[in-house]
Amino acid sequence: MSLAETLQAGWYGAKRLPWWCYPLAALYGTIVAFRRGLYRYGWLRAVRLACPVIVVGNVTAGGTGKTPLTLALADVLRTRGCRPGVVSRGFGGSEPGPILLSNASTPAEVGDEPCLIYASGTPVAVGRDRPAAAQLLLAAGCDVIIADDGLQHYRLARDVEICVIDGERRFGNARLLPAGPLREPLQRLQQVDFRICNGGHAQAGEVPMCLRGGNVRALCDGDARPVASFAGTRVHAVAAIGHPQRFFASLAAQGLDLIPHAFPDHHAFAPEDLVFDDGLPVLMTEKDAVKCRPFAQPHWWSVPVTADLPASFYDALWTKLQAQAR
Repeated sequence: MSLAETLQAGWYGAKRLPWWCYPLAALYGTIVAFRRGLYRYGWLRAVRLACPVIVVGNVTAGGTGKTPLTLALADVLRTRGCRPGVVSRGFGGSEPGPILLSNASTPAEVGDEPCLIYASGTPVAVGRDRPAAAQLLLAAGCDVIIADDGLQHYRLARDVEICVIDGERRFGNARLLPAGPLREPLQRLQQVDFRICNGGHAQAGEVPMCLRGGNVRALCDGDARPVASFAGTRVHAVAAIGHPQRFFASLAAQGLDLIPHAFPDHHAFAPEDLVFDDGLPVLMTEKDAVKCRPFAQPHWWSVPVTADLPASFYDALWTKLQAQAR
């Protein structure tokens, strides 16, 4: 068992964690509190943009569904007359930025999630300096900025904070990294504007969200077919996301006979990673498909998902943005 697997088993199960996790968690908590205090008391200044900023993030390490929510927010804002853009750190990419994505941008340069968002038709800028990257979006005509995975990046001032919660795993043992999955103490949840519960059962004050699958698409030619058409078929399921089991469970629930292959989050795929020599269909997440498309085979399929949230959430978000504008 790798170190990452050991930590995950301790965070969300009964696995005993290494002793050194606990003093490191105490040190980490001190650093987090000190850094947040620097911004709270003005020793470090946040950069305020000339447009509303919506931050989407979480308080746990790993995937919770932030990117599908970011895509859904951009779609809804467009229907209400806005020109949204997304700013991202570009995790997994080699480009320090700031840079505005173009059709020539690759996941190796700017990261897999920014490429996925850009492919949806939303302008995206990446960079270690997020305020500078966001300025590129303003210059490109965007009038509202969505910061993907930006809850802990306080240098970019925000008007709305949205925290996405894994509705199944919740907060594990509720300890700070590396003794637990928390990036920040749970008290941070009381300071955000919206708490989104992805899957599971939403608790009081949380907005329910579920990820719905559509037609799968062939990586080579874009051919589409219902995922249910694979029911009863043995397939390879590939996921390099924060919580691969969610992807595997969604396919199994639709009757597919899975051979699961979990890779580390943001894994840079090479052709040899997906050589199974049996001719069975290979199904993968959209985030993985953007990295595998250059060497795709005819039997490889992407499984898209969309975030489904109540209309009342979007109305409340819109009301808050309008109030900020006034």
